[in-house]
Amino acid sequence: MRKRGDVTADVLFTGGSVFTGTGSPLRGHTVAVAGGRITAVVPDADADALRGPGTRVVELEGALLAPGFQDAHIHPVGGGIELLQCELSSGANAEEAVALVAAYAAANPEEPWILGGGWSMDHYPGGAPTRGLLDAVVGDRPVLLMSRDHHSAWASTAAIRAAGLDASTPDPVDGRIEREADGWPAGTFHEGAMELFAEVRPATSDALAYRGLLRAQEELLAFGITGWQDAMVGQGGGVHDPVAVYRRALDAGELKVHVVGAQWWRRDAGLEQIDGLLALRDEIAALGREERLSLATVKMMVDGVAENQTAAMLAPYRDHHGHDTENRGLSFIDPELLRAAVERLDAEGVQVHFHALGDRAVREALDAVAAARTANGPSDGRHHLAHLQIVDEADTARFAELDAVANLQMLWATHEDQIDELTLPFLQDGAEARQYPFGDLVRDGARLAAGSDWPVSTADPLAAIHIAVTRVAPGLDAEPLGGAHQRLALETAFAAYTSGSAYVNHRDHDTGHVREGYLANLVVVAPDPFGLAPEELHRAAVRSTWIEGERVYAAPDAG
Repeated sequence: MRKRGDVTADVLFTGGSVFTGTGSPLRGHTVAVAGGRITAVVPDADADALRGPGTRVVELEGALLAPGFQDAHIHPVGGGIELLQCELSSGANAEEAVALVAAYAAANPEEPWILGGGWSMDHYPGGAPTRGLLDAVVGDRPVLLMSRDHHSAWASTAAIRAAGLDASTPDPVDGRIEREADGWPAGTFHEGAMELFAEVRPATSDALAYRGLLRAQEELLAFGITGWQDAMVGQGGGVHDPVAVYRRALDAGELKVHVVGAQWWRRDAGLEQIDGLLALRDEIAALGREERLSLATVKMMVDGVAENQTAAMLAPYRDHHGHDTENRGLSFIDPELLRAAVERLDAEGVQVHFHALGDRAVREALDAVAAARTANGPSDGRHHLAHLQIVDEADTARFAELDAVANLQMLWATHEDQIDELTLPFLQDGAEARQYPFGDLVRDGARLAAGSDWPVSTADPLAAIHIAVTRVAPGLDAEPLGGAHQRLALETAFAAYTSGSAYVNHRDHDTGHVREGYLANLVVVAPDPFGLAPEELHRAAVRSTWIEGERVYAAPDAG
């Protein structure tokens, strides 16, 4: 093995601080890259020995160099497709969202259906937009638009009729139809009710899906994201299966990032589906490109979301008058089946990625991991629970005990209309103190990862880190959601989005750290977040992104 002094650097990063993946940043150090890997992290005084005639010197000018961010829970292909369709996330209210639909319909008269998403529940009474709003601007063309959180759909009358739905259509067991006084569908369909359109809505073409992946990759590289876990691949889930799209990009050399795909667990099937999940995992592994694409994870959606009262809770939801109801949300997978499935998957070396938002869902997921530990002993599964909006105090310590990772969506841990108007008023007294209890998880020794759930919300890790550290969105005059004790230290938040997610993705052996021998997957951030006051963290932005020593993104004014 060559000594450090024998290696001439292809690239030198100097003149800034270096976050290595954990702890406080290094000051006065230079990072050398050669052959796509980090070859040295040395004091600035030793850097001249690494320079050669062809060395590219990147002057950080006080910026921060860090491992590339990794998103541990994201839907890139769907997000990219939405950017190419009727995209509503820029609408600040219901009127703007409707205007965006009208503009898109006028600009795309040849499309038989208007498809897309991004509307926000808090813009509509009860979180439920009506069909009449769409009918007024589109007319007889069917419209079907996913909500920002993808747990509800907004449909026009033409779409409802095309699906053959009317007042006699029953709610599915895993969803709910918002209804008018006579029972006719009002226009909003929650959870499994969205599948009522599956047979009539136009299928996503392979060409559109591929364009969506490349558009998403472009978007995510600009946020410094160099790897991710796609939280829904394979057959099911009501969306286009991204596996073929990833394989096409892999074969074409267009997949620049590394991807772990979480295969969707079908809620209408049982243990018999495991053989198929294993077969697809092995088929992808046989390509010998696991440094770019792996499918050794299974996604199990345990419950829904709190805004439409489908998140599984230990205590009942309340009604508009503050009275207890009979509703405790939905467990989409029977707990007994969940435990049996996780035992088998764990024994087969498969990681389980849980959607667990309510406190009952978190407990059911942890119980399943505990059953696997009892049956199989310790494993390297690195099972992780995403969302964790409400975690009972009795369960935070179980993450460390069971070696289960807390996968945080940090951006959501702040007061905002959706939580203040559609969630907290319908939960029990004291529930606010249990919202996204990041601090409790850290104090109880949980290992952290981080993800965005994009396109549910922005994929920008720096925006999420700001809220993790402050628990208050920029410009918002509010108390920290859940209390100041739930804040994270900046070092902890950065580690979750780098080394923590690399661990979840089984890529901590060569990514997630700035360390000799590791891939030069790096991000440059300015101003240096570690030099900013917490309330100013939102000012930090990605200046450049590097994968294996090659710059794959530069901010427009970065030169």
